[in-house]
Amino acid sequence: MTTPVVVKRLPEQLKLKEIQILLHEVEPLFKASRPRIVFDCSQVNRMDRTGVDMLLYCLEQAIKQNGDLKLASITPMAAIVLEATRVDRLFEVFETASAAVHSFSGPPAPGPAGPTQLVLGFV
Repeated sequence: MTTPVVVKRLPEQLKLKEIQILLHEVEPLFKASRPRIVFDCSQVNRMDRTGVDMLLYCLEQAIKQNGDLKLASITPMAAIVLEATRVDRLFEVFETASAAVHSFSGPPAPGPAGPTQLVLGFV
């Protein structure tokens, strides 16, 4: 069975307090085999170095489980921070969360299992 794609809307501020809450919410996702996660950044209007570090940590945790983390709906402010730190090069970035979710579907695997099922969940 294919792991569902989980979309998590990030808070307006990616600073220490908000990050602690966010990590508590997303840590269980990294325990799954091949986690497929989209961070919807459409509300982010403030991000410091801790926010950048959190994104890198989450990407690392997803990759450790043979999964992936993609970013969607990057605000201009977040884009500036990600570009300035050169972190933007490490993520696949999409205009919308829907486009990011669909990017996980790819061609179906051959065999009797049939096409890959795409499940969208908001956390």
